[in-house]
Amino acid sequence: MAKKIKVMTVFGTRPEAIKMAPVVLELKKHPESIIPVVAVTAQHREMLDQVLHLFQIKPDYDLNIMAAGQTLFDITTKAMHGLDKVLTVEKPDLVLVHGDTTTTFAGALASYYHQVPVGHVEAGLRTYNKYSPFPEEMNRQLTGRIADLHFAPTDTSEKNLLQEHIPADQIFVTGNTVIDALHHTVQDSFDFEDETLQGVDFTGKRIILVTTHRRENLGEPMRHVYKALRQLTEEFDDVEVVFPVHKNPKVREVVNEELGGLEKVHLIDPLDYEPFANLMHRAHLILTDSGGVQEEAPALGKPVLVLRDTTERPEAVEAGTVKLIGTNRERVYEEARRLLVDDAEYHRMAESVNPYGDGHAAERILQAILYRYGLTEEKPDRFTAE
Repeated sequence: MAKKIKVMTVFGTRPEAIKMAPVVLELKKHPESIIPVVAVTAQHREMLDQVLHLFQIKPDYDLNIMAAGQTLFDITTKAMHGLDKVLTVEKPDLVLVHGDTTTTFAGALASYYHQVPVGHVEAGLRTYNKYSPFPEEMNRQLTGRIADLHFAPTDTSEKNLLQEHIPADQIFVTGNTVIDALHHTVQDSFDFEDETLQGVDFTGKRIILVTTHRRENLGEPMRHVYKALRQLTEEFDDVEVVFPVHKNPKVREVVNEELGGLEKVHLIDPLDYEPFANLMHRAHLILTDSGGVQEEAPALGKPVLVLRDTTERPEAVEAGTVKLIGTNRERVYEEARRLLVDDAEYHRMAESVNPYGDGHAAERILQAILYRYGLTEEKPDRFTAE
């Protein structure tokens, strides 16, 4: 009988779930080699469940740690205690964590305490500023010190790891699994259930899609962004804003003060992943402080203005499809206005090469695991942006 290895995936937020879902599905395709175990912390509850339902993934373990007003201390300690029990029972051969959340770091550290090897999906992203993004940058770096296998999405991520003296034979350049997830999700004929979105004229209007949630942007930085958006809608008759507003009360308060009641600004509740991906597909331009959107939008040919001063995803900036603009009101207004009046500049950004993936990252990750555990002699092919 051929050897099997038990691979446990650990995730807890919606962005993690989106990017780990293709990996979970790929692991399940290989029962002859892989015993898959899925453990979720539910650091995000409702948003996580939406993604699990979309990809038809039923966790083997659900720690259900989310609580109102939870702090980073709460998330870390609850996840650690819960995963301690799961690891004691399951004794996996490998634990896979994703990206940069507190669940990611807790999952890696708990595995280390059990002396279980760790694979880091989306490894090697860096700003080298430990407070930007906070706490994500240090979650990534600390997970990187623990991990035994590093699934780097891009050449840049690989270079970061090599500079940190990670052995080259532990690094596999796979592309980003978010592109795998997009290929599964975006449809030209998608029908929105949200009543506000049903009333938006996506063909006759140019829609600016906005998302803001970063801790470092709370308060006045966000207010500056919203004032710029208001100015743009007043200046251009054919421009409207669609804004899925984060549930953080500190975000909602400023949004309602600056943008509430405006006819051309559509404030809606956060969307499930499937309608949000299809909303990106319909948008003309995207303003965001999200890391994931910086990867997804280039795959859809959408220019992205990033409302941050730093990014751990420089590849799209270098490719030209993403631009870092910060949160200064005049800068946000001028950069967005340029893309609304300068067709050449708009198309230059929209038609840049997507540096993040080709939809086969999960297959490469599976192949790398099989290779490292001696279940195949075939190394995965390396992802290279076209």
